[in-house]
Amino acid sequence: MNYAEIKYCDIANGVGVRTTLFVSGCRHGCPGCFNAAAWDFLAGKPFDTEVQHKLLESLSTPYVDGLSILGGEPLEPENQEALAPFLAQAKSVAPSKDIWMWTGFTWEQLMGKSRAHTSYINEILDYVDVLVDGPFVEAQKDLTLRFRGSSNQRIIDVAESRTREKVVLWQDEAIFSSHSW
Repeated sequence: MNYAEIKYCDIANGVGVRTTLFVSGCRHGCPGCFNAAAWDFLAGKPFDTEVQHKLLESLSTPYVDGLSILGGEPLEPENQEALAPFLAQAKSVAPSKDIWMWTGFTWEQLMGKSRAHTSYINEILDYVDVLVDGPFVEAQKDLTLRFRGSSNQRIIDVAESRTREKVVLWQDEAIFSSHSW
């Protein structure tokens, strides 16, 4: 697997300060994609042991709240084999930090028959806390949405969704419905 970019103090992709990995390779080809340069599986650099070590080390930084994985497409079959053991290491090294992942596949595709439903998918989802699913749809682009680009995309609580065997949306603690100013 290759990666297109790493951000060590990212505040845009998940709650708090994140270490963010942008993997290379995507077959979705969503028109208007913010990261089309990462569609090529050979873009960027190899996701080798040294890179993984640096990412894991960054999670030990007290102000880093978690790990975010974007793309390209992290759940392309070619990327899953490298991500599964890496995510296991990340949870082992930093069990209190959350892992967010963005995918152009829907939850239903991941659970059913699709190219993303490989022998690694359940292991990957064992480590992912929050999943932003669905392709970017330019006609539904909405800059006011938090952590997603178009209104068809959902922010999913992975553990609850797996327990209940249906999509359970993540509850954004930053939205205060009964706060009085």
